[in-house]
Amino acid sequence: MPAYVRVIVDHSPDREFDYAVPDEFAADIAIGSRVRLPFREKETLGTVVGLLDESPHDGIRPITALVGKQNAVRPKLIELARWMADYYACPVEAAMRSVLPQVIRKADVGFRQQIAVERTRDLTTEELHSLQRKAPRQAEAYESVGNTPILLTELAKTSGIGEATIKALVEKGFLKTSLAIRQRDPNDGETFVHSGALTLSDDQIRVLASVIETLDTAGEKKPLLLHGVTGSGKTEIYLRAIQHTLDQGKSAIVLVPEISLTPQTTERFRERFNAAGHHIAVLHSHLSTGERHDEWHKIATGTARIVIGARSAVFAPAAELGLIVVDEEHETSYKQEESPRYQARDVAIVRAKLEGCAILLGTATPSLESYRNALSGKYQLLQLLQRIDDKKMPLIRVIDMREESRRNKGGNAILSEKLKTAIEARLEKREQTILFLNRRGYSTSLVCNACGHVVHCPNCSVPLTFHRAASRLNCHICGHIEVPPKHCPECRDPGIRHQGAGTEKIEETVAKIFPKAIVRRMDADAMTKKDAYRETLNAFRTGKIDILVGTQMIAKGLHFPNVTLVGIINADSALHLPDFRAGERTFQLLTQVAGRAGRGDVEGEVFVQSHTPFHPCIQFARHHDFAGFQEQELDFREKMDYPPYTHMVLLTIRSPHEMRASFSAETLARRLGESLPEGTILGQAAPAPMERLKGYFRFHIILRAHHILKTSRHIREVIGKLTFPEDVIVTTDIDPYQLL
Repeated sequence: MPAYVRVIVDHSPDREFDYAVPDEFAADIAIGSRVRLPFREKETLGTVVGLLDESPHDGIRPITALVGKQNAVRPKLIELARWMADYYACPVEAAMRSVLPQVIRKADVGFRQQIAVERTRDLTTEELHSLQRKAPRQAEAYESVGNTPILLTELAKTSGIGEATIKALVEKGFLKTSLAIRQRDPNDGETFVHSGALTLSDDQIRVLASVIETLDTAGEKKPLLLHGVTGSGKTEIYLRAIQHTLDQGKSAIVLVPEISLTPQTTERFRERFNAAGHHIAVLHSHLSTGERHDEWHKIATGTARIVIGARSAVFAPAAELGLIVVDEEHETSYKQEESPRYQARDVAIVRAKLEGCAILLGTATPSLESYRNALSGKYQLLQLLQRIDDKKMPLIRVIDMREESRRNKGGNAILSEKLKTAIEARLEKREQTILFLNRRGYSTSLVCNACGHVVHCPNCSVPLTFHRAASRLNCHICGHIEVPPKHCPECRDPGIRHQGAGTEKIEETVAKIFPKAIVRRMDADAMTKKDAYRETLNAFRTGKIDILVGTQMIAKGLHFPNVTLVGIINADSALHLPDFRAGERTFQLLTQVAGRAGRGDVEGEVFVQSHTPFHPCIQFARHHDFAGFQEQELDFREKMDYPPYTHMVLLTIRSPHEMRASFSAETLARRLGESLPEGTILGQAAPAPMERLKGYFRFHIILRAHHILKTSRHIREVIGKLTFPEDVIVTTDIDPYQLL
């Protein structure tokens, strides 16, 4: 039994502390236990990460309590947290905060307990007849209760029996009550009909055989990258692989980009497994605190052996982990934007290695990092390059909006004539259309005709977006709201006009052009009510909506066989940002959105409206040519020494005072360059492309490194030795996804 423990104290400095173990806790304490302990002048919580027979320190204080009966953090997850701290240049305590949900870490939420009822004994025939004569309602209640406990609320719900009737039977000694745990179920009230396995194509059979071979392999397993075009049946591969994992007595984790935005995928998992008797735990940000508590414990106790969730589900406390699936592995939402700034896909790969389990990365548009790993042999590449049932990929037509502008004599057409004609044809045939624009609001800016002034956010370096329904100008970054001006704030000219278009304007325009069509919009503004997303998709599925207008909410994970037309309103919206990944993101988005068309019996058609129609990423997407795109893009990245050929590090220095931020950035860049690890390229301190954000002036320092762990440690060491002004904040982002 340990005499001392090493503890990571919650919200402590980047150090670990030794504590003595009182005899009363020695038998139960273990690595991963949560403990209550004195720290400085207060009492707090911490996680045990080591057991010691002795400690080199003097004056060691004892822990005061052991929190919970089971170990909250599995040893492999502690090892994963240490790797995260080293790789992502963050304190190990910050990594532990990601590993352990706040509701478990704080230990101030328990299980919900309710009254349960059961029989004390079986009544004789005479006793039962007597009860039926004297108190027929009590007799009915007695017969409704079995010899196993049933919750009083469930009894009242199914038979209408009240608490007074049960109390009378308890007083007579016929029934007894006890407290029972009632699980909070996020899917309470929903029923799932078991869906059998679908017939596999020859390509699916080949891919599944490779996945099962990896699952059955002992020892370290090579990550699998499943590159399958949209509609090729990747989800069925996931389902079969999970079933094989369950048959081996192991558990599985499935990561999806945003679980609230992929209801069809999660419903399919529930239909296959919940209805077959397997418990599925769901982890995502929309759960209540109590639901998150209960779902976590279902996983930790092994009650649920399948976990589905967003990026934080990579830390689920699943025992005997056999498989991790990362769906849409290219998605940027797997990247955490607060400390620790981890990439869930990469963390999942490391966890799979630590656990000795298989990992399957699936997507129609692999990230170039993953694809290069597959080309080099680090990952095993599996491909599904044909849609199931020999369905054709949609025909993609690129519309040159410069020609449309010339036809309109300089006016900005929102919908091209060809797209209007195509929508009209779909309406006549009772087929459905999706229109995609990744910009919310009515117009993207307010511009003065006289002096050219643009109404900007006072806190951020971006124009304010006009929302017509609310008659307000909004900043989509900091949330600033103001009333639209009637005159130019600079020159007082009344000729201030709206410029650009968002989804709100698209919805209005489409409704005017096609007055008989039912048009609905799906974006963050329209989907504010609970279940609004699910209700809108259900209406679209049942044909109650003809045209669906939306942002990236409708770009992925949706399968509607009656959608035969997709219109991409402005394919250039993210193409010309100062970010080397702009082309890759645009290609991925175009491919994913186009994949919503033609998933039924009718061939799909996609119209891509662009002012740069001959850009390589648009042309490669037009021909569904991922191989050609990745070859050209990887050649460009290699010549420029960009990821995936190097790792990138983004240091952001921000302050309310521009000069302090600038001086601190220049000082940090100079110190970093004094003993830079070999193979690391250091850029100069410079204003960020979006210089002001949420009231802070921002400066960037970008590093590129071939040996990221050496560079990461160097950055932590340099920052640790520097003292910055109180209002200067420095953040480190390893492998950043946003350079703005």
